[in-house]
Order: sequence, then C-alpha cells, then structure tokens
Amino acid sequence: MRPKGVVYLVGAGPGDPDLLTVKALRLIQSADVVVYDRLVSSEIMDLIPPGISRIAVGKAPGLHCVPQQEINELLASLARKSRNIVRLKGGDPFVFGRGSEEALHLEALGIPFEVVPGITAASAVSTYAGIPLTHRSMCRGVRLVTGHLQEGDSLELDWQKLADPSATLVVYMGLSNLAKISQGLIAAGRESSTPAAAIQDGTTPRQRRVIASLGTLEKAVKEEGLRSPVIIIVGETVSLADRLDWFVTEEGRNEAHCLDRP
Repeated sequence: MRPKGVVYLVGAGPGDPDLLTVKALRLIQSADVVVYDRLVSSEIMDLIPPGISRIAVGKAPGLHCVPQQEINELLASLARKSRNIVRLKGGDPFVFGRGSEEALHLEALGIPFEVVPGITAASAVSTYAGIPLTHRSMCRGVRLVTGHLQEGDSLELDWQKLADPSATLVVYMGLSNLAKISQGLIAAGRESSTPAAAIQDGTTPRQRRVIASLGTLEKAVKEEGLRSPVIIIVGETVSLADRLDWFVTEEGRNEAHCLDRP
C-alpha cells in the first residue's frame, strides 16, 4: 500500500496575520498544497511561499464554490498522493468551520490528520472592536451561535435562552438574518435598548464597526452598508466599545455609527 500524506486542518484566525499560531505559520510555509477558504485574508495568503500549490474552495453567502462533500473528497485524494496538505480555514476549524466534518471523513478512510486551533472570530473580532466578551458585573457568560443555516432551512433558534440578559451573545454569519435575530431576541424579552454591535472584516485594516442598540442595529448596518463577513455582538459589554477602542484601521480610529444608543 502506498504511504498516505497527512492533512492538517489549520485555523488561520480572523484575518490579522500576527494572530496566526507559530504552528499554523510553520505548516503553511512547508506544505505541498494549501486548500483554502474565502475567509482566509489576503495578508495570510501572502505568507505562503511561491511554488506551493493553492486550491480555492471558498464559500460565499448564497454562492458555494465547492460543495462540502467535494472538499472532503479532494482532501482524501490529495492525501493519497503522499503529500502534506494544509486545509486552511478562517477562524478555528472546530467553531462553525465544518472542520469536524472533514476530520470525520478522513478518519473514516484511515487518513492521518491533525487539527491546529486558530483564534476564533468571537474572541478576536470583539477584542479588536473594543468589546470584552465578559466583564465583571455586566455578564456571567458568553453564547456563540450561527445566524446562517443551510439553504432552505429556517432560522430556528432558542430565542428564550439567547435572550438571557446575563450573557453576551455572539452571532457568526448573521448579517442576512439580522432582522430576524433582532426581532427574535426582543420578542423573547431582551430589551431593545440593549447595546449591540456589528463588525465587518474584523482584525484587518479594513475593519468597520457599527455600534447601536438591539432595536436599531439593523437600520444602522444598512445605513453604513456593511458587507459579509460580519460578526454581531449583543450585550451590556458593547457599551464599553468607545472607551476600549484601541485598534487603528486604514481610515484611522474604528469607524463607529451610533443610533439611539442608551
């Protein structure tokens, strides 16, 4: 039997190349081929040396470049050629990154794999936007959810649990369903005046943020014209964003739009 290669499921983090782990950088600079997602920033892609093969399998909202099953099969096919394959994924492979699906496919075929954690967007993007996920006296927990489901599925979330005022809520990929998310939380009892934020291209020089209230966030996001990828944060800690605004973008300080904020 021919020897098999190893597939490394590598988290690239949210975009800033300085947030790559040492292991992630070492692997992408020594791989035979890099299979990468759309959300991997251009700054990180520039760290891949010339001569290393690159295969794009990125998914844009509503426009899937390569179906997930084909990605799974591609990784297996590359591994059978005895190559070191880096599957480079935005954020962390196991946090809404479908890395576990790819790992299970490889495991079923007996193909060796390793998972390299990356800094997930909830942690990094919130920090670069000046928003702590936890703060004593403001919240006692954090909830992470995805606001985007498979095509044809409805957004059915447990709004009662997500509306808990003692927790910070972080929504991945929720831009297209922002109206439903806001309405669902308010209907479940979360105050419309709760501080809320939407951050586009977090941790990169192109970062833009909108700070508003839960009841006015959708309007503010439309006025500012934010585009995917966007992280949504709801909770009292968002009220600290202006005081903790440390990150400098291409346009100077974090761009903030405030609309009827408490």
